[in-house]
Amino acid sequence: MDNFTDKRDDALLDGDRYTFFVLRRVMKDKCRLLLTDHERLIICHTDVPHPVWIWTPDGAPQEEKERAYRLAEEKGFLDGEHFFNMKYDLAEYFIERAAIDGVELGIKMNLFAYDCPAPIKPDIPAEGGLFHCTPSDTDEVTEFVTAFRRAVSPEQADDAERARADAAKFIEDGYMYFWKTSEGESAACCKYATDGGLASVNFVYTRPEFRRKHIAQNMVYAVTKLADDAGYTPMLYTDADYAASNACYEKIGYILRGKLCEVG
Repeated sequence: MDNFTDKRDDALLDGDRYTFFVLRRVMKDKCRLLLTDHERLIICHTDVPHPVWIWTPDGAPQEEKERAYRLAEEKGFLDGEHFFNMKYDLAEYFIERAAIDGVELGIKMNLFAYDCPAPIKPDIPAEGGLFHCTPSDTDEVTEFVTAFRRAVSPEQADDAERARADAAKFIEDGYMYFWKTSEGESAACCKYATDGGLASVNFVYTRPEFRRKHIAQNMVYAVTKLADDAGYTPMLYTDADYAASNACYEKIGYILRGKLCEVG
């Protein structure tokens, strides 16, 4: 197994370009662990609290799934502190195989991957508008990062230093946005990240007092349109079990393209 990627790995992920968009992007950055044989297996982990990404081809035989499981075990990822993003057939193997070793694994979240080839403007507008974040907004972006993580990953939400560093990085990348009311209050946030021809829309969070006012839908549409106008194909991940959120995205043009799951 090598600790570097090249064009062979990009070719492997071409067939899973939506479901493994994040893997394709993060494996080009500095990682705590990167293993690939450039043919049948890629394992990548950036840092806690982020997931361990494991890619295998569709229909991988049992011996390849066992190889992935053994490497995850050897690297200490079955310690109860880490979780995985992977395809369903590999997830089923991990869950059954871990049970033999006395380790309890289960599916924590079902994920859908969408793209948006043609953004559709929402029928109902929201009061306010999109605001591009700058370094002067670092404190407020940090507050949003913390609130978002408390909502989706409470056990990792109180690392103030990490939240501020991430906020600064989001702003530096140039694609971090607020939705502000006409009074100038920051009601929601959203950003996107690019890799190749795709733009992943993420970090969508609306403050509780501003929910059910069509802000999230209008904000995601506005950010999606910016990415589309810049020449990218917008895409995003959703919790497959959150029907209301998925319906919101579908109304503005997002189309389901792939499925994977979070195991922990």
